[in-house]
Amino acid sequence: MASLKFEASLTRLEALVRTLEQGDISLEESLKVFEEGVRLSKNCTKILNDAEKKVEMLMSQREASTAQTEVETIPE
Repeated sequence: MASLKFEASLTRLEALVRTLEQGDISLEESLKVFEEGVRLSKNCTKILNDAEKKVEMLMSQREASTAQTEVETIPE
């Protein structure tokens, strides 16, 4: 499950939601579908959290680089 890409996980999750909304499956099958949906949701959340951390890290590096450049260009 962890190796699924975000887009694939989201697409599968959307399909599971449609299946559950239709209500054409048994309670037992609904529970299985719901469990898979929970796993996919957690996978998507993890991927998004990891991406957010990476963006924050890159922005911090950019800000540090910009601050360093500003210090270097201040006339004496």
